[in-house]
Amino acid sequence: MRHLKSWSLPITAALILLVTMGGRQTIGLFVAPLDHATGLGIVSISLAIAVGQLVWGLAQPVFGAVADRFGPARVIAVGGLLLAAGLGLTPFVRSEWALVGTLGIVSAFGAGAGSLSILIGAVAQRVAPERRSFTAGFINAGGSLGQFVFAPLVEIVIAGFGWVTAMLALAAAMLTTLPLALPMRRREPAAARATAIDPGAGLWRQLAAAAREPSYWWLNLGFFTCGFHVAFLVTHLPGEVRLCGLSPSIAAHSLAIIGLANVAGSLGVGWLGARYRMKHLLFWIYLLRATAVLCYMAAPKTAATFYVFATALGLTWLATLPPTAGIIGKLFGVRYLSTLIGVSLATHQLGGFYGAWLAGLAVAHFGDYTLMWYADALLATLAALANLPIREARLAPAAALA
Repeated sequence: MRHLKSWSLPITAALILLVTMGGRQTIGLFVAPLDHATGLGIVSISLAIAVGQLVWGLAQPVFGAVADRFGPARVIAVGGLLLAAGLGLTPFVRSEWALVGTLGIVSAFGAGAGSLSILIGAVAQRVAPERRSFTAGFINAGGSLGQFVFAPLVEIVIAGFGWVTAMLALAAAMLTTLPLALPMRRREPAAARATAIDPGAGLWRQLAAAAREPSYWWLNLGFFTCGFHVAFLVTHLPGEVRLCGLSPSIAAHSLAIIGLANVAGSLGVGWLGARYRMKHLLFWIYLLRATAVLCYMAAPKTAATFYVFATALGLTWLATLPPTAGIIGKLFGVRYLSTLIGVSLATHQLGGFYGAWLAGLAVAHFGDYTLMWYADALLATLAALANLPIREARLAPAAALA
């Protein structure tokens, strides 16, 4: 019973992420219907989604700081309301800037308030150091499972009832985060709160220390590439499938496969993080991602190719997060972990902005995504190399073999 109780908070966090990330990771399925209904064009729609990627990242250190100071429950509840409002208003907009406002700002702020940095930071403060990597992977797997659940359901509703109904249903689903936020009302242990007499001053000292740490910069440089990759694919994979003359359902199935494969990837990397140096895990994740992209480019464009590619991508998709969070915890402790992960995710989403936006420009000007694929493979290779200089102590033999 005690063991089950110790997992209640990670399970709740994973369920919240299942909803918030699972819903947002299906936005690419709405690009073509939005273009057809509004006539805004792929560049304008890509810009709105790109702004959303950036705002989602920038919101996380802000909400992370609030959650570190006052607890995560209210932050998550406000986020659920904003996310539902932004998605619910989207079917009624007819201009580029209105779309930026709904998808790019309101819903993105909401998603940032119920996302990775807040959830992982809140739970990591309550678990033993040796469990943090796996717990981060477990929570992260919730978001991936959400992508597996939401992608085919959204495609079915779009095909059967239209994109407006699907978007409104997605907005309603975001409200389920409100009751899920209630168990998160528990605050961090008193010992953690006592690490700084003035929490505000302590936060600024911690941010200054992070800014002076080269390993944090190397880590965030790799994470920038991760954001570029994920946003490019989650936004434009349906368009790539369409350019290959294949059914839209293949895009939905591919997104679902990515989500399901990343459940295994996140849990596996979380488990490995307690046994191997996490910077080496990140090196291999990014290198395998570059290899998968190059193999896809050389393969015939069939449904089977997309499904194999999706499986390979899924194993590394957001598996970068558990070792990234683990390294941050090793470098700086957990008192302000939500804020520091939030800063890293802001960097991640800066990459996401360019991944979503530049891909729209590429397909509008050149007719396909070839340049983006090459850029993606190159950046993933550079990200692999960027993680090698990170300062991370070797694991003790007992820890490595446990």
